[in-house]
Amino acid sequence: MRKLKAGIIGCGSIAEQKYMPALMKLKEKVEVVSFCNRHLDKAQKLAEKFHVKQPDLYKNYQDLLQDESIDMIFICTPNCFHSEMTVASLEAGKHVMCEKPMAINTKEAKRMLEVSEKTGKKLTIGYQNRFRKDSLLLKKACDHGDLGEIYAAKAHAVRRRGVPTWGVFMNKELQGGGSLIDIGTHALDLALWCMNNYEVDSVTGVTFNKLKDQNQANLFGPWDPETFDVEESALAFIKMKNGSVIHLESAWALHTLDDREAMTTLSGTKGGAVMQRNKAANRDELIFHGDMYGELYEKTIDNHSSIAYTPSSLITDADKEIGQWIDALIEEKDPVVTPYQAYVVTKIIDAVYRSAETGETIIYDELDY
Repeated sequence: MRKLKAGIIGCGSIAEQKYMPALMKLKEKVEVVSFCNRHLDKAQKLAEKFHVKQPDLYKNYQDLLQDESIDMIFICTPNCFHSEMTVASLEAGKHVMCEKPMAINTKEAKRMLEVSEKTGKKLTIGYQNRFRKDSLLLKKACDHGDLGEIYAAKAHAVRRRGVPTWGVFMNKELQGGGSLIDIGTHALDLALWCMNNYEVDSVTGVTFNKLKDQNQANLFGPWDPETFDVEESALAFIKMKNGSVIHLESAWALHTLDDREAMTTLSGTKGGAVMQRNKAANRDELIFHGDMYGELYEKTIDNHSSIAYTPSSLITDADKEIGQWIDALIEEKDPVVTPYQAYVVTKIIDAVYRSAETGETIIYDELDY
């Protein structure tokens, strides 16, 4: 079997901590040959760290795309470049795995979806939380019908104080938003995926930037209030066409004790499920619950997955995510995260921002450009 050849655009922390460690474990299937970064020294350092021999280094991603031997591109850049670079890569005949979110708005995400369909090249988005042990088990239960019809859900992405103070996270122009587009997107993706419901009716949302001056207790150190120009929290109510609803909560900073990230709570006609953090035991839990023979029950399952991106001899969530993407290309099948699913997530987030700005409920089908 011929090894697939890959190029990486954007050589920052996500490429270094997530993508390259996983790709190095897949050397029998894929070879990373090209690195692109506007600061060429970062591309050089990334290649050297992972002992890539004679890599091709580029400042301009368009130059990288001219290499006809490259089969796939990994895009690990700020959000505002996702659509532009993905479209160019697809049109150059490359398959693309783009880091989340798909794009900063509906128009750009739709363009990515359309070009993928037109070119026949595969596209996926980096929603690695689908590959956690608890997520996979919950998805199986939902698909098996164990919860019945899921008609109410919550998407949780809440930190008490976890504002990212590095990179460009607080730059609205480059990122498109704050906590919602950064971590809220993961929780929303999990809820929609488990419900297997992408038929959206309407979205109502609000955003807040109330705590920009309360920066001393932050997990990642104090931030500069003068450069904090995105929302630190967002809340939304999403109504689906079949009457089901999703409550979305996202925050980098919020006065709450119910802090949990990339988790969902589901309520169905046969039972429910909740992902939560057991602080006393210092572990994540998945709890199935319902009634049986006239009695209420709860079944708790611990999630013993390894911590994301840490060096480990074990198979990480990122390994599973990128491994299935490579297999999807080799076996010519759909990836776990399809571009349409990611498009719906982006469109909902766009609707939340527009609802917050206008104070009105956004009708999903009427939201275009």
